Amino acid sequence: MFFNSLEFTLFLPFVFVVYWLLQRFSLTIQNGWILAASFFFYGWWDYRFLLLITISILTDFWLGQAIHSSHHPTTRKRLLYLSLFINLGMLMFFKYFNFFIDTFREAFTFFGSGFTSPMLSIILPVGISFYTFQTLSYTIDVYNRKIEATRDILAFGAFVSFFPQLVAGPIERATHLLPQFQTKRNFEYESAAQGMRLILWGLFKKMVVADSCAVLVNQIFGSYEQQSGIVLILGAVLFSFQIYGDFSGYSDIAIGTARLFGIRLMRNFNVPYFSRDIAEFWRRWHISLTTWFRDYVYIPLGGSRIGRLTTIRNTLIIFLVSGFWHGANWTFIFWGLYHALLFVPLVLLNLNRRYLTETVGLKSAAELLRMGATFILVSLGWIFFRSLNIEDAFRYLSRIFTVSSDYFAFSTLFNGATTLSNYTLFFSVFSVFCLLVVEGFFSGKRQLFEIRSASLRRLVYFLVCLFIYIARGGNEAFIYFQF
Repeated sequence: MFFNSLEFTLFLPFVFVVYWLLQRFSLTIQNGWILAASFFFYGWWDYRFLLLITISILTDFWLGQAIHSSHHPTTRKRLLYLSLFINLGMLMFFKYFNFFIDTFREAFTFFGSGFTSPMLSIILPVGISFYTFQTLSYTIDVYNRKIEATRDILAFGAFVSFFPQLVAGPIERATHLLPQFQTKRNFEYESAAQGMRLILWGLFKKMVVADSCAVLVNQIFGSYEQQSGIVLILGAVLFSFQIYGDFSGYSDIAIGTARLFGIRLMRNFNVPYFSRDIAEFWRRWHISLTTWFRDYVYIPLGGSRIGRLTTIRNTLIIFLVSGFWHGANWTFIFWGLYHALLFVPLVLLNLNRRYLTETVGLKSAAELLRMGATFILVSLGWIFFRSLNIEDAFRYLSRIFTVSSDYFAFSTLFNGATTLSNYTLFFSVFSVFCLLVVEGFFSGKRQLFEIRSASLRRLVYFLVCLFIYIARGGNEAFIYFQF
């Protein structure tokens, strides 16, 4: 079920009330309720998905204990490899099997040989990329002795399947999330209130910003060969805000929902479009995935400790794997390669750690220019992410950089469109403006909507709710559900 659906509106209050009523009994019963609610939530998509997540839970629960209790290095390593093989094997099969078959077929055709193999009708389980990485963090951390293996199957199952972040993250670490399910939780009004604010803002980003931009983005990318250059630029910019509003909106709702249950999830986005270079962008965008690759892939490969060439190699590997993680399409691999090529010069010049502060503060006009340049580079990269195939992506880019007599004509946007109007364009741009103002203003504050005046705070809540009500007709699926 979607966070912006009627089903979830009924599901969440019921689970919340029962959850806190069960507090008087035991932590085990409370965790059992969360596990049951999470399985119901996940099974709502397709009950067949429950088998896979159950296999992941039982496999890593048992292997975690086996790794922890073993003192033989070779045995421990083999058990870890078994966990990697089972979890990544399921991910590779369900997400990438047809991609590899199709790639082999094209390769054989290119060399003049015929290769035929039937394509399987494989349903991609929702969120498999996210919960696979989350459960792998547990076995890897147990292997590295960063956490003790748990013997509480209900707490571990709740950790893997916790419904707010099950489908699209944040990808939590066992060292951070699992102990929270093993500790008694008390209801805190202020934490729950902040959670509700995050849910409200997440719905605004999804239903107002992302879904309104999606109408124009779908029109532009669907007819890019008939669009002028300026409209194609508009499409790339609007998709930048669509995917940010969509994904960070989901994360805000997930984090806010978790707080209703006394659980704290990590921050997944930190105003990434205020970044002043690509390195800072990746410290602010999809933080849970970026840090996962850093800790479990980049550092084990040697990180930046061995030498400049090794650092560059590891950087290329990380970005290519990150692109491939997003989907079985060459567009995602090129998107990863594109960001790697932008990142490597910063490594060579030792500038990749220039901006490390969490808050954004512009100190000069030069930093403002860097911020604009970074946004342009990121937006161009999103064209690969949004395009259906690599050929469309390069044609789209080619038309942007080809000057023609109608390059600045906005009228092409409405060619053949029956649902677009000037109001749609205005509402999308205005919603993006509101997003930037609010996130820019509150980026350095401890809490979202931290406004002293109660009257002004209520006015802000009312306006956010009003915008959500006006834009309620979209209800598009979250983009990252396909990953």
